[in-house]
Amino acid sequence: MTKGEHPMDGDLLSLNLDELVAATDRTILELLAEWEEPITAPMYEQIRYHLGYADPEARPGKRMRPLLGLLAYASLSPDWDRALPGAAAVELGHNFSLVHDDIEDGDAERRGRPTLWVRDGVPQAINTGDALFTISRVALHHLTSLGFSDQKVIRLMKLYDETCLRLCEGQFIDIAASARPAMQSVEHYFEMIGRKTAALISGSVESGAILASDDDEVIRRFRNFGWALGLAFQINDDLLGIWGDEAATGKEASDLARHKKTLPVLHAMENARPEDREILANLYATSHPSADAVAEGMSVLERSGSRDYTRRQAHEWRTAAINEIRSLPQLNPRAVAKLEEIIDRVISA
Repeated sequence: MTKGEHPMDGDLLSLNLDELVAATDRTILELLAEWEEPITAPMYEQIRYHLGYADPEARPGKRMRPLLGLLAYASLSPDWDRALPGAAAVELGHNFSLVHDDIEDGDAERRGRPTLWVRDGVPQAINTGDALFTISRVALHHLTSLGFSDQKVIRLMKLYDETCLRLCEGQFIDIAASARPAMQSVEHYFEMIGRKTAALISGSVESGAILASDDDEVIRRFRNFGWALGLAFQINDDLLGIWGDEAATGKEASDLARHKKTLPVLHAMENARPEDREILANLYATSHPSADAVAEGMSVLERSGSRDYTRRQAHEWRTAAINEIRSLPQLNPRAVAKLEEIIDRVISA
């Protein structure tokens, strides 16, 4: 080994993020094939439809969460492919929540296509979401056959279950806040996204660290990294939901028109002048606001400093995430570089 070379460098030199995504997708498809039978084939087709497989019109998700788990593992251990069932579990678990969220929020489209409940009806979509959740747990059992100890797999399953519970808590807070005409506080909002977004990303990262290491301090640092990254990701998404470029993001920046109570709006409602708060209140009380009303609402957010505040928050949490992993000198620097590449891909603040 040459001076300065990390023992895992050669393994990662030939990898890029797209190849890691492809490996995760192959693992998921193998899991589906393991259980699919002729009589249940339509249910598994629903799963593949939602995930965007075998559909040239689909725009699959970034697979950010399984990528983070794989790279957390790869930064500590060379045999990253052993962690693939865990990465598949993370992606399947994330998507069970999306299927259910689409029903709960009444969203008719996801990534430019009809959502599953619109295409196949609410009962089938609920059931398929449940199947995604169950298969995600089945995936974790495959770790045992790859040589991971029962103790490690049980610890991972405990983390997975606790993360899913936090996710449900966050969705409860979100649904309850959306049903009330009054705006929630910024503090309340951070409680929600901590459970709904940060907990899942933190759990994804921590799962990779648990599989690769027995060092609780290392695992804690990765957990903190994922938590900070999750907050930064959601806050950045709030920015894009109002000011994003549809050509770049793949979705219309329509959060104001759709009455989404995101961080810029909540910050403005706490900090704007009374007359500006009234403009926002009227906008959110109007069922189908005009383009002029939305533009006026955006002007309020600018005058209130809410756009700058939100961008600053995203940047601070992004920096906190990077600092957590840079503080661990024993990590594979190439894996860390790929983690930072993901951050650059999904967080523009």
